[in-house]
Amino acid sequence: MKSIFAFFLIPLLFSCIAQKDKSAGTADQILWPEIEPYETGYLKVSDVHEIFYELCGNAEGKPAFMLHGGPGGSCSPAMRRMFNPEKYFIVLHDQRGAGRSKPYGEILDNTTLELVEDIERLRKHLGVEQMMLAGGSWGSTLALAYAETYPERVTEMVLRGIWTATREEVDWFYHGGAATVFPDVYDEFLRSLPDPTARPLPPYLVNLLSSADTTLVRRIAGAWMRYEWRISDIDVDTAEVNEWIRHNDSFAFGMIENQYMANGCFLQEGQLWDHLERIRHIPTVIINGRFDMPCPVRTAYRLHQELPRSRIVIVENGGHGGWPVIRAETEAIRSLEP
Repeated sequence: MKSIFAFFLIPLLFSCIAQKDKSAGTADQILWPEIEPYETGYLKVSDVHEIFYELCGNAEGKPAFMLHGGPGGSCSPAMRRMFNPEKYFIVLHDQRGAGRSKPYGEILDNTTLELVEDIERLRKHLGVEQMMLAGGSWGSTLALAYAETYPERVTEMVLRGIWTATREEVDWFYHGGAATVFPDVYDEFLRSLPDPTARPLPPYLVNLLSSADTTLVRRIAGAWMRYEWRISDIDVDTAEVNEWIRHNDSFAFGMIENQYMANGCFLQEGQLWDHLERIRHIPTVIINGRFDMPCPVRTAYRLHQELPRSRIVIVENGGHGGWPVIRAETEAIRSLEP
């Protein structure tokens, strides 16, 4: 698997990519050296949820919050390596129900507004006045939602693989848009469902993943992850995808992501576009692969046109991720170093 960087799956897979390609020098050529957090902890954000966070780099450096993909993904060690550890105070956290946050896979009290407020709670907990936001896929959605809510707290943004949670984007992803390029992969996914004709797909998938039949739940969660993974880059080793799924738990990712998509990501239709005037002053770098299937480049280009202080990097040989896109994102973060 040369360059998988799956749609909302990024945090789950990024560390695997970095470790595999490191032997060929790819990770070391693009990312900063490996580092460990100097502090980790849990922050109780509701009666139900505690979010895991980690702090890396220079505690006196420029604050940068990296927002992982999903919903339902998690942060990974490789995400720390996109920042110069001497220049940045690097903050990563696992969102509600995801990764090491507790309880695992919980969808109760798990909405976009609550995830935005969790970032604000974490900012206050850490005593940070302002920070740069970075995030890809769902991370770009959450960055936009936070910045529109708390524009005075955001100094810059680096956004990759833009997703703004519109019905058009959901339909493209779930109901045949991406299938224009990956018809075989989409058909295989549909054939894995008890009722391949069920529409719309997000609530149907949530219903399946809520089943008491654990065998069915594992099969559907794996089928969903396989579909996302295979359409998310240009060069995907299907056998390796299947091997990863056999040895890893896909439930939280499948359940949380589809719960969000079934509910329009808990945003009003077009909400992020309607409030762009609140963030037009924020310097923003927008990165998108030319061949990004889950997050078509047209959304990134439109966002660039709407934000006068933005610049766009279209990665000509990139899909949703992969090393060309990772390189562009890392270089964008480097360009904003203090």
